[in-house]
Amino acid sequence: METTQVTLAVRGETSPGEVIAVVGSCEALGSWSHQKAVTLYPDGNEGNTWTATITVPKGVVSKYRYFKGFILEPKLISRNGENPLTLKEFQPMVADCPSWRLSAGDPCQVIVNVWETHQQPRTMSPTGPHQTIDDGQFGTHNGVNCVDSGWLTCQTEIRLRLHFSKKSPVSITKKKFKKSRFRIKLTLEGFEEEIDEDEDELSPTCLHRMTTTLEKTTTLGISMISANSYKSRHSQPECGYGLGPSQWTEYSIHTMYPDNLELTFEFFEEDMSEHVVQGDAHPGYVGTACLLSSSFSENGMDIGVATLPIMARNSRQTIGKVRVDYLVIRPIQAFQCDMSSSFTKYWKKRSTLHVGHRGAGSTHTAKHQRIRENTIASFKSAAMHGAAYVEFDVHLSKDAVPIVYHDLTCCISTKKKHDKTSLEPVEVPVKDLTFDQLQLLKLVHATAVKENDHKDLLDDEDEVDEHQPFPSLSQIFQAIPEHVGFNIELKWICQMKDGSWDGNLSSYFNMNKYLDIILSCVLQKGGKRRIVFSCFDPDICTMVRQKQNKYPILFLTQGISEKYPDMLDIRCQSTQIAISFAQSENILGISAHAEELLKNLSYIGDAQSKGLVVFSWGDDNNEHEIRKKLREQGIDGLIYDRTQMQGTDKDADEG
Repeated sequence: METTQVTLAVRGETSPGEVIAVVGSCEALGSWSHQKAVTLYPDGNEGNTWTATITVPKGVVSKYRYFKGFILEPKLISRNGENPLTLKEFQPMVADCPSWRLSAGDPCQVIVNVWETHQQPRTMSPTGPHQTIDDGQFGTHNGVNCVDSGWLTCQTEIRLRLHFSKKSPVSITKKKFKKSRFRIKLTLEGFEEEIDEDEDELSPTCLHRMTTTLEKTTTLGISMISANSYKSRHSQPECGYGLGPSQWTEYSIHTMYPDNLELTFEFFEEDMSEHVVQGDAHPGYVGTACLLSSSFSENGMDIGVATLPIMARNSRQTIGKVRVDYLVIRPIQAFQCDMSSSFTKYWKKRSTLHVGHRGAGSTHTAKHQRIRENTIASFKSAAMHGAAYVEFDVHLSKDAVPIVYHDLTCCISTKKKHDKTSLEPVEVPVKDLTFDQLQLLKLVHATAVKENDHKDLLDDEDEVDEHQPFPSLSQIFQAIPEHVGFNIELKWICQMKDGSWDGNLSSYFNMNKYLDIILSCVLQKGGKRRIVFSCFDPDICTMVRQKQNKYPILFLTQGISEKYPDMLDIRCQSTQIAISFAQSENILGISAHAEELLKNLSYIGDAQSKGLVVFSWGDDNNEHEIRKKLREQGIDGLIYDRTQMQGTDKDADEG
């Protein structure tokens, strides 16, 4: 095949150590893999112009995008591709900064900071032997600027949060500071593992730490949200910020070395009063609280709470303590997202989407459905009757198979001893049963247990496969036509203000592993299907946004409700703060409870004016007049039961 030499040129500003690279559909451009991207280099004559020359097939259309990021050396650094360098050999090399040989076959690690996400990427189809393409400004294509932040490719994100969900996160015991208010700033430092002086040879990991990678790729920012405002990730002021009872304060750290950071909270008196030491570089500095990031991996938890002592600045005295929530977000294991397309913030404005709740609708409502919810038959029925999307809940079986089922628990029927006619329902967490065990169950819904109503028991033995409960997510992808979109609710436990938990489950899966399994399944089997994730847990929403670059997520919120108990997490307590959270995390939008939307219809337009998509869920949506009212407000999506019974009135309303 004939080839063409193409020189690409693009203009853009970069931070120290950051480069512009290009990735595309042909092999020369990495086949959309960020690890195989082509790095551009600054033009010596024009400081902000970056160029690269590549060889591509002549006359063949190639698609491509630019991104900004860090291209890191492979971890193995050696003299000859085999033997690691000794400390004595490595130190002068670092000082002189020569080019050393990198181990063959070890792919570069690439951090994508920001990338072009136009639905139609740039294209080239060169016909001559040589061609120069001036692509103008980074991020702008066909006059439209469209960029998005990157996802976690090889780095880890640590989130530290201070909030008043239960009580003030700061508790002061020292009398003279009892009435003080504090401003708090987080600082971080990297540290290296100690090297035995008797050992002349460094491990590849230690060698890698001795480069400037940690300084270049470890970043710290702060974000704050409340019901009426938000500040997305930005740098901290010199003496940090104060805390407020209605505010969620979150520090985010991106790093290649999640186990080698020393995190220090610095406390400053907010009023700068009598306790200020004159001449201080930082007036009002009273103490610190320290946390080692290695403690997260040591306790095996990616989410939790750490209570730290606050130590006085000039003594070893404890003046109080601070309660810090933490979340560790790791890149997906065993799956690499490509850069061919992204829908994380893309939404084509159209008439209201009708989403079949649990397929054809809940089986356990007052208006009982003939087709069992969350089954292949239910999804097919909803699709056949015009649902653009079907909504369903996904969680994991004990053996980590993604399965489709609404509740966190299932009620199995057991026969009483010495009584072959009576059945006793027993509630069991779904997570405690394997996929094969779930396929064998006779089920009765949890509402039947509470009401002592065994009529809800369905005879699974007489049902065909498509009506059986607990289909796997893979089976759903295979059975439902690709033109039917999926609204996949990621099931997770939530804690209420009264201390109770969903399904009485106070512990669940490791959040990273849980999401890696489900996201990998969806990314591998999604094809061209339209897919939107959703979840009531804001941390799940954050992690889905950071772990992959393709599918959007909606933050599910019940808001202020008389039907459901209040949630503990501040971010879940109103539709207004849900809007702020969605803006701060740069997710697609919210899926709000119809109960609160109907009391505050202006929330729909307010959220949309801020660039968010708004869906609505709840039993109220089953009423024709309510759906009509929400559509008149421009709601983007309606999730409701019995879409197969609504075809005529839906057509009339939209006509």
